[in-house]
Amino acid sequence: MRELSCIPKIEELEQFLAFSAQYDAAFEYNDFFLPQILDDPIATERIIQTYQNTGRDFSKDTLHGAFLDICVNSQDPMIYRASDYRVRQCMDIAQRMGLRAVIFHTNYIANFPLRSYQMGWVERNEEYWNQLLEDYPSMTVYIENMFDESPRLLTELAMRLRDHPRFGVCYDIAHARISGCPIENWYEEMRPLAKHIHINDNDGLEDLHMAVGAGTICWQQFSQWCQSLTQPPTILIEVRSWQELISSVNFLQKQHIYPFS
Repeated sequence: MRELSCIPKIEELEQFLAFSAQYDAAFEYNDFFLPQILDDPIATERIIQTYQNTGRDFSKDTLHGAFLDICVNSQDPMIYRASDYRVRQCMDIAQRMGLRAVIFHTNYIANFPLRSYQMGWVERNEEYWNQLLEDYPSMTVYIENMFDESPRLLTELAMRLRDHPRFGVCYDIAHARISGCPIENWYEEMRPLAKHIHINDNDGLEDLHMAVGAGTICWQQFSQWCQSLTQPPTILIEVRSWQELISSVNFLQKQHIYPFS
């Protein structure tokens, strides 16, 4: 089931390798977005070597890139340089490991209704990701909705880059659920754009990363939407523990929710 991904944890790696084998699931590595790891070459190398020593096929795997304080659209040269440095660190790691894609966040100031800021965000992100993809010709980039109050700016960026074969949207349904914008609007806007999807659950108010089925998201609606797409998206179960991963899979299987539909 190559549509499915999970987040491996090094301290429980054997369990996650078994899960990957059972469900033919890819990995999405969450080890490399933390500054304390990126600033520690020894720790970074140890983590890379640990994964490489498993001998797994990395070609379907992804990496969650740095997102804390990342602002590639910044007009402040120092902030831009720091953001670009972190992004390229993550791209270099993913390229070295032979991964297929890296996920980054929109990271714009939500509820800032200044048109010049919003259009500046779109234009500078378009320019930035176009250049980055040119610099990394073997890599794909997915941009994920963070705490966006609507899908409007992400949609505009994705439409501008729609002809680029190595750019796509990572649709985080849990982030959309707490955005204040009706989920139906998100589904409609993301329909032609979403190539990779993050799923977990919440209470509709806070980004809790609960097990799928433990919160307020309507998963039957989600499944119907996924099945209506022309190109089936890949799915990451983005939860924080092994127990929540297994609980999520059990729920998806029992309820026949995509990708178990």
